[in-house]
Amino acid sequence: MKNNLEDLHNHLFAQLERLSDEALKGEELENEIARSKAVSAVANQIVENGKLALTVQKMLGDNEIQSAPKYLEVK
Repeated sequence: MKNNLEDLHNHLFAQLERLSDEALKGEELENEIARSKAVSAVANQIVENGKLALTVQKMLGDNEIQSAPKYLEVK
């Protein structure tokens, strides 16, 4: 599975739409709120990882570091 930031954007808006469903009540609403918290936590980690990769690329470009771990390389 290959996801990108556009996919993340779409997932977040889809989650917002589910939360905005006024038909959700009680346990269904609580389940959707719990799901939203989980999605939000994962999304935040994805964004933070992207920031780290960007920082590493900037440091490489400025010759502040000579190499970076493969998992932090931007392709």
